[in-house]
Amino acid sequence: MGEWTMIGVPTSAGAHHAGQDLAPAALRRAGLLGRLAAAGVRVADGGDLPGSVFAVDREQPLARNLKAVVQVAGEVADAVAAVLDAGRRPLVLGGDCTITVGAIAGLRRGHPQVGLVYVDGDSDLNASGADRSGILDSAGIAHLLGHGAPELAGLGGAVPLLTPERLALVGCDPRESTAEQKVFLAEAGISLSGSAELSADPEGAARRALAALAGHASPVLVHFDVDVIDSGDLPLGNFPHYGSGVGLEQAIAAVRVLVADPACAGLVLTEVNPTYDPDGSQLDRYVDGIVTALSG
Repeated sequence: MGEWTMIGVPTSAGAHHAGQDLAPAALRRAGLLGRLAAAGVRVADGGDLPGSVFAVDREQPLARNLKAVVQVAGEVADAVAAVLDAGRRPLVLGGDCTITVGAIAGLRRGHPQVGLVYVDGDSDLNASGADRSGILDSAGIAHLLGHGAPELAGLGGAVPLLTPERLALVGCDPRESTAEQKVFLAEAGISLSGSAELSADPEGAARRALAALAGHASPVLVHFDVDVIDSGDLPLGNFPHYGSGVGLEQAIAAVRVLVADPACAGLVLTEVNPTYDPDGSQLDRYVDGIVTALSG
């Protein structure tokens, strides 16, 4: 599965506010496809899915915009499964983080033991607890592990979509996880390299994640949320992380190791909000990074 097919998912349905729905079009305008091709990456453009835009949801405050999120995730699952059936790897341009639930559901159709390396500034476990916001893209991992709204956690009929030994978290900002969530991660035995570990040794953090999944998961999907990068370096993340210490270069170095591994079956890019970048200069740096990661 050496060649890629790019799928745009213009959705912010699961987010805190709109903006990420504009990312697939912005990435195309920034020349992502042509720059990948110029770097020798074989990639075809599979077009965009319908997507969905953020809306205020006062009726379901604990699972906001759930119907739209589930609809989009199901469309992602179908698209990812079709790309894999064609012997190619999906490059999914989001969009908010809930699209990764759909990508895993699509991969599971042919690969029930699929694993996930989740490069993200957050652990995205906020599906329970008194202080949860109901914003579903802060709860994607919880749903993948079988918690939260049954409609999303059971997408495709499998609960859970992931078991703890098939999940590795890379880059989480410890300030964004509650004490309860930290205990949960430790007791579940989920592989975790935090933002400090990613910043200090990006290639090592990536290799540790792959090693943790080896023997438990095959193949592996890579999720890359731009908010793993310190917003002081690259202010594109829909949910900012200032002071995390992870630079763009370090994050890309980790992703480069992950996608070069033979186990990698796809890459999901999430949470880019182009409205934060009026002149396009930050998006240009981001695209350069993605090209570097995928060109090996």
